[in-house]
Amino acid sequence: MAQSGRFELGLRVLALLAREPETMMTSAAIAEALGESAVMVRRLFPPLHEAGLIQQRKGPAGGAKLNLSAKSIGIGDVFAAIEPDWLTSGEKALDGALKRARAEAIEAMNETSVASVVKKLKKA
Repeated sequence: MAQSGRFELGLRVLALLAREPETMMTSAAIAEALGESAVMVRRLFPPLHEAGLIQQRKGPAGGAKLNLSAKSIGIGDVFAAIEPDWLTSGEKALDGALKRARAEAIEAMNETSVASVVKKLKKA
């Protein structure tokens, strides 16, 4: 399975929102700050919102902001929200093992929070 880049962009978006947790940021402002396409940023909002990671508001005062503290959002939560597809083989026994592997991977990734990603990005 090829990596789409959406997960990495999603982490960067949440890290930026974590720097100003009370501020609604537009997709255009986020895109400009990250040097990315506003369209790509907007495409991430629905899955992040559905997962409960961000709040969204439409209109002139709209945008997105974190719905939870950056410390309480694991990067596995971000992965699960943005990359819902996982490897499948078509064989029931093997697909069960792949599903368990995904759950274990998400659990392991959740040992790292968005807050720790923000700290690492500040150091870089």
